[in-house]
Amino acid sequence: MATKQSVTTREGDRIAIVAGLRTPFAKMATYFHGVPAVDLGKMVVNELLVRHGVQKEWVDQVVYGQVVQMPEAPNIAREIVLGTGMNVHTDAYSVSRACATSFQSTVNIAESMMAGTVQVGIAGGADSTSVSPIGVSKNLARALVDLQKTKTLGQKLNIFKRLSLKDLAPVPPAVAEYSTGLSMGQTAEQMAKTHQISREEQDKLAHRSHSLAAESWEAGKLSSEVMTAYAEPYKGALERDNNVRFDSKLEGYAKLRPVFDKKYGSVTAANATPLTDGASAVLMMTESRAKELGYTPLGYIKSYAFAAIDVWEDMLMGPSYATPIALDRAGMTLNDLTLIEMHEAFAAQTLANVKMFASDKFAKEKLGRDKATGEIDMDKFNVMGSSIAYGHPFAATGTRMITQMLNELNRRGGGTGLLTACAAGGLGAAMIVETE
Repeated sequence: MATKQSVTTREGDRIAIVAGLRTPFAKMATYFHGVPAVDLGKMVVNELLVRHGVQKEWVDQVVYGQVVQMPEAPNIAREIVLGTGMNVHTDAYSVSRACATSFQSTVNIAESMMAGTVQVGIAGGADSTSVSPIGVSKNLARALVDLQKTKTLGQKLNIFKRLSLKDLAPVPPAVAEYSTGLSMGQTAEQMAKTHQISREEQDKLAHRSHSLAAESWEAGKLSSEVMTAYAEPYKGALERDNNVRFDSKLEGYAKLRPVFDKKYGSVTAANATPLTDGASAVLMMTESRAKELGYTPLGYIKSYAFAAIDVWEDMLMGPSYATPIALDRAGMTLNDLTLIEMHEAFAAQTLANVKMFASDKFAKEKLGRDKATGEIDMDKFNVMGSSIAYGHPFAATGTRMITQMLNELNRRGGGTGLLTACAAGGLGAAMIVETE
């Protein structure tokens, strides 16, 4: 059992999430086509500062993340500081933890506050799958380096003679794990088969996610935490996530064919999250600094945990490993929670984790614990839908979840919420937040 965690400063201040904001999330190559992640990040951070009257010199640190990084702007956090007119002396650095990236950026700000070096910070993440770095083959890359050393035309021609037409083809970003060659979709298929998650169960979860997200939009729950975006070529605004199916019908999901195992598979485009563009951010302060500046926080970080597991099998089971640690550190059990949101990379991955939360066998054999984390009350689970509906700009999802959870807890009169996500590389994240 993990030691109880105190997420406070040396003076005893809690770490406050004062506000959060995101862009609408857009499917790849739709509204944000051609807009790089750094511009999405600047867009949302600037709007966050303006909406909440934050004087830019107040911000001590920006920690921001990006998964699909652009070589020309490797430190997206610093570009956001410079691009939004913040004080040039504002500390800024970038992080990447795959799908849990903005959980990491939030934790990094929190830990700076706990160390006493930061009082006001901004955390978040942005990704654009529409503007991805297109590389070159290893042979062409080596040839281009060798060309710099040549002096004669003959030497240059000899280098080009080494290349085939295949070597000249552009290389898109990899979708497979570097260490295994397996895609996340293939892992989701493996998890569906291993843990006996049926196609029908996956489609039902996807339909539920879209239906609850649509209801949340229609009820106006998301309007305060999602900005209206105006992106080039400025032909119109985007006010809502364009992946949410406002007319979702369960029978429609059965019509799609499996993607990763076409003969025996069950993972489809409809029961998985799509490639998405978007950005999100949270404004964080120490409790006393928030009070001094006149802000009422949305809530506070109670505990957090990260986990790393095997990448060859059940690579997306990170929530089942990270969550019990976060609960221990908070001094809580699963039943104590008011709400739970688990990032839906795939319906299969989500449902496999739900099963493992309730499995004593898994707890004993994989976690070394006496009993299961607990059976999830589905009335508390992903009550506004999750990533299958909203989409998943990799680095933006964590702070999207934090903001959404705290706002919903406040609407319900307060409480505690668990946020948890799987991530590429066999990583997992869990965070418990609380409101008053």
